[in-house]
Amino acid sequence: MPLLDYMQAKKLLARYGIGSIDSKYISSADDAVKFANGSKIVMKLISGKAIHKSREGLVKLGLESSEEISAAYNYLAKRGKKLRPFKVLAQKMASDGIEIIIGGNTDKQFGKMLLVGLGGIYVETFHDVQLRLCPITRKDALNMLSELKSGKVITYSGKATERIVALLLNVSRMLATNPKISELDLNPVIVRPDSYDVVDIRILE
Repeated sequence: MPLLDYMQAKKLLARYGIGSIDSKYISSADDAVKFANGSKIVMKLISGKAIHKSREGLVKLGLESSEEISAAYNYLAKRGKKLRPFKVLAQKMASDGIEIIIGGNTDKQFGKMLLVGLGGIYVETFHDVQLRLCPITRKDALNMLSELKSGKVITYSGKATERIVALLLNVSRMLATNPKISELDLNPVIVRPDSYDVVDIRILE
């Protein structure tokens, strides 16, 4: 099952009205500084040989000055020489919010399944997730959120409910209409009362 290239995955999400954080592959420190344009960015080394990027020191957060950005790029490019083929991905730093996970997989008996829950580092800690068979309805999405122990936290006591419901419906539609997709992992999706950003995208075909 090949892993879809990050920027291709980003474009696929966009076709279904799913917004993800501003991102670009960069090939030099100067390219990274231009992409930042005075704002904070994140840089990640992308390689099939890098399974746990954060644990392996291949993610650099909160980079703002040209010196910080250049040093981070040079570090990642040096590390990448042992992990060829590799790319360096730059992303705008997302503003604070609640981290959720939206996932999808293919059950041999039932077909495409959609998952939502508390995301980031809390996925493996709390196992607070809900699953439904695709395609889901608006009622399904509302029930998934209400049945989560963290439901009120994730939705900001209802302020973000409709936004998350719309996101779940779009992901469900994407899974249901793309038979090639075997697995999907959007984690984290950073949710705020009035907006969200999909930060990490992992799609297996």
